[in-house]
Parts: sequence; C-alpha cells; structure tokens
Amino acid sequence: MSRSTPSPLLYAWYGDDFTGSTDVLEALALNGVPAVLFTAMPGERDLAGLAHCRAIGIAGESRCRTPAWMDENLPGLFARLSALGARVNHYKVCSTFDSSPQTGSIGRAMEIGAAIFHPAWIPIVAAAPRLGRYVVFGNLFAEAPGEIHNGQIYRIDRHPTMSRHPVTPMDEADLRRHLARQTHLPIGSVDVRAFFAGRAAQQLDAELAAGARAIVFDGLDAAMLQQTASLISDAAADRPVFAVGSSGLTYGLLSHWRTMNDIGDAPTQSPAAAADRLLVLSGSCSPVTARQIQAARSQGFAAIRIGPRGPWTQEMETALAALARGESVVLYTALGSPDTTTAGGDEHSRALGEMLRKILLRSAVRRVVIAGGDTSTHVVGQLGFRALSFAAPLAPGAPLCRAWAPGSPLDGLELALKGGQIGPDDFFVRVRDGGWPGTSA
Repeated sequence: MSRSTPSPLLYAWYGDDFTGSTDVLEALALNGVPAVLFTAMPGERDLAGLAHCRAIGIAGESRCRTPAWMDENLPGLFARLSALGARVNHYKVCSTFDSSPQTGSIGRAMEIGAAIFHPAWIPIVAAAPRLGRYVVFGNLFAEAPGEIHNGQIYRIDRHPTMSRHPVTPMDEADLRRHLARQTHLPIGSVDVRAFFAGRAAQQLDAELAAGARAIVFDGLDAAMLQQTASLISDAAADRPVFAVGSSGLTYGLLSHWRTMNDIGDAPTQSPAAAADRLLVLSGSCSPVTARQIQAARSQGFAAIRIGPRGPWTQEMETALAALARGESVVLYTALGSPDTTTAGGDEHSRALGEMLRKILLRSAVRRVVIAGGDTSTHVVGQLGFRALSFAAPLAPGAPLCRAWAPGSPLDGLELALKGGQIGPDDFFVRVRDGGWPGTSA
C-alpha cells in the first residue's frame, strides 16, 4: 500500500451502521487519536496523505442486511481493513446487540471475520457504561432514558424499546445464547467474579482451552473495560485481533493505550458553535426521538410530517420556506412507534436522502442531523460524502462531524448521525444552539 505511518496503526474499524461508526470516531477524537471515517471502501488515493492517522474506519450497512449480503460484501471490506495492518480490527455493532439470523447477523459477521483475519479467538465486548449498557454473567442490560422510565436499567429482553424493536426485537439477554442462533462458533465468557477476583486472564485461558472460539466479556464500569482491553492487547502482540463489540471496546482500548504510553493525554476540546439554522431529518420510530422532535417544536422548529410515499414535493417546499425565514426545521416520518402509514426500507430511505440533498443545495443550510440508524446509513449514501471527521462533541454517541466531499457544494457540511435511543430530549435544540454537551450556548 502507498500509505505509510511513522508509528503503527493502532486500530481499524468497520461499523455495521453509520451512527455507530461516528460513535467510534468521537471516542478516538476525544482521546487525541487522529482518525478518519470513510463512507465506502477507501482506495489508494483516499489513503494518500493519511500518515498522521492512527485509526481508520469504514462506515457500513450490514446491520440491516442479510447473511447473503454479508457473504458478498464483508470479505472484501474486511480484507481491506486487514491490509491496513492495525493491531486491533473492530467489527463495531450497536451496544444493544439487536440482530437476528436473518437481519444484521453478528454471528455471520464473526464467521467471515474469522476467515479473513485468522484470529486466535474473537473478543465480544457489548458493555458501554457511558451509554448505559452493562453485561453481567453474559447477560446484556440497557438503560431506558426519559421521564417515564427515569433512566431505569432493564435486561435487554425486557427493555421497553429494544424488546419491541420493529425489525430485530431482542428476546434473549444472554449474549451467548443470542449469538448461538447466528453462528456455530463455540462461545465462552469471562464473568464479573473473575474480574473481581483478579483472575480474568485465567478464566480466559480456561475457556479457550475448553474450545471456545469467541469470548463474551462482562462489563460494569470503565475499569473492567480497561482490564478487557489489556487482555485483548496481549493477544494482539502475537497476531492481529478481530473483535466484535460496542464503542465500550474502543473506550477500554483507549484507556489501556494511555497507560501503556501508546497515546498521549486527551486534548482540550472546543464546543460546537451555534448554527444559524438546523435541518433535521428523522426516520426513527424510537420514543426517545419522538420526545426530541416534540421538544424541538416547542423551541421554534417547524415540524413537518413526511408521508409514507414520495416525492414529498409539498413537504420540501414547506421546509424550504421555513428555512428561508430563518427557522430551523425537523422533517420526521414517525412520532414514536411506527404505524400502518409509516414506510421503510432501502428505497424509502434513499428517496429521503435525495430529498435532503435537494433541500441542502437549495437552502445552503450548513448543519444537519439525521436520526435513526438505518435512515442515517442510507441517507448519507445519497449525499456524495467520501469521508467524515470529528468536529465537536454534542451528546455521547452522537458527535458533530464534518463531511469530506471534494468538489461538491456539500463539502464541509456539519452533520450529526443520531441513533434512535441516543441523546437527551433537547438534543436537536442543543445541536442548533451549540455549546458544551449538557449546557446551552
């Protein structure tokens, strides 16, 4: 490859959707690790001039795809990551691990990764305490934010949203059993007892000796994630690691790298500046996003419902008129749970992307939010971006990014890609008004 680095590439990642991919980009930037996130497989020309980067990612779409799609597409993508020569290669999934044998199969991705990277074993790290995700005795728990649930922690199969996910409902909390539906790879675990007793390494060795090819790590706090990262880094000393997990894995690795002096101190960050106008496009059915839309409406946003079928000419003109008056706009397909009028799928999302592109070009808006994991993945694909870089923190898991689209009027556009469950109720207002996360400008 033409790319060369003065220091080894620490980390490469493939995100199974775009929102999760920017979550990792944020973690790296906040910890002073230069990184770039490509929106498609990078070529040699894309990689030229990136010698300063110590992490490179590819934002993908496998979360909403079939195993047949994965068989066709992931081998080439994983081979490209492998060629970068990173110590750790991360298949980034949502911290809720929602997937099924038919859609977004994490198990099938593990099998493909094993065939490409030839790892000794595959770490599985779901816990992300920063996002309210915890794993205890192999079982996944998640916070349910908002006034109704008041931040309560639920086992994932009893979570008020994820247990009712419209595509991949989580009906099994034990990640070993959940993934066993998707792969024949034997899965072991390293549990909280081993961590608390200082015997995590011994339990890992015992599980591998018993024939496990993948290991689920429990996680309750940053210290446990750092211990897990230490074990993974030890494995990476012998051969490149292929790991599966949430951004909790990224944060654990960052803590470990800092203790090993592989990275320096975290840099000082600047808050996001205020925007003159904000354009929001939401394809999320999450009640969290519904509250964010309602809060935006109460703070002066023009809220415009998008019907189930395009071309949405009237809605687009209404949005353009509001933007011309200096108002911010939120275009949304649902307020909470989907109903019989709510469309979806690739074609629908691509059409939304085409509409968004037209509005951006005609209005010259320079900051946009796209809400919904699948929506973000397909919509960004219609905007012609080549890559994204970190711009500023907004809320954990949903940073403000800057688009790289050389030769396009959208080059330099600021955007945030927000998963349905991410962000406080006033998230859209904060993105418009800028300032530090949790404050007003």
